[in-house]
Amino acid sequence: MARLRRRQSATLVAERAGISRMTLYKVERGEPMVAIAAYLQVLFVLGLAQDFAQLAKDDVLGRKLQDLGMVTKKRAPKLPK
Repeated sequence: MARLRRRQSATLVAERAGISRMTLYKVERGEPMVAIAAYLQVLFVLGLAQDFAQLAKDDVLGRKLQDLGMVTKKRAPKLPK
């Protein structure tokens, strides 16, 4: 959507990002097998590179869910040597 809002063709963005049009197509579809560098290059070309740092900046809900699921295991006392 960001590429279309900027009225940039897939060919132009792929060329500027240094990737193939097929890779750009995969990036736009969110395919997980694409190298993270390709995503970063596309974000840079679209002027959105600063948004990458925001992806997992402060996951308050995730941390709370993680803390709820953590189980503290009690250890047996150490045996004397």
